[in-house]
Amino acid sequence: MRMYSSKTAPNPRRVRIFLAEKGIDMTYVDLDLKQGDNRTAEFMAKNMFAKVPVLELDDGTCISETMAICRYFDLQHPEPPLLGQSPIEVATIEMWQRRVEIHLMTFVGFAFRHLTGFFADRETVVKPWGEESLKRAAAVYQLLDSRLSESRFIAGESYSVADITALCAIDFAKIVELRIEDSQPNLLRWHHEVSGRPSAQA
Repeated sequence: MRMYSSKTAPNPRRVRIFLAEKGIDMTYVDLDLKQGDNRTAEFMAKNMFAKVPVLELDDGTCISETMAICRYFDLQHPEPPLLGQSPIEVATIEMWQRRVEIHLMTFVGFAFRHLTGFFADRETVVKPWGEESLKRAAAVYQLLDSRLSESRFIAGESYSVADITALCAIDFAKIVELRIEDSQPNLLRWHHEVSGRPSAQA
């Protein structure tokens, strides 16, 4: 079993943190996305969308998409319960995970791609869309600061996959100069706490 990954991309980092929290060892194959390692015929046979991470099982089965990989391991290693236990916990964590993924991580990704032109050799770069995406991502910081004024972690009082997604998005956003403001003390408090977990260095 091995994981096709990238040391610099946020989605593979989400999986690395998740596995570190679970105490699961993994063999990683690091791909250079800038050089197009993910666009070879060999890799695209594993994931036709040419994205990382991809988990390849011993029988050759490949599972892509961050949350699909996390769910695979969570079913085998339920502790700690990063996806929740009770129906309300599972639903609440899923709600916040989706909110952070769609409204923050997605727009941080758009800002990165359209402001830096990192993948300009393979996609059309639209700078105004990058600027708009950056504004949308910044607006979510304020929403999260408000949420964290009433909750220790994003989905409640326990650390979850929603925190992992938010941490990876916020850390990656520094590349496009988006940072937590001093006027967002709850988000700063949260970021300090989750960044201090050993798994954050995975």
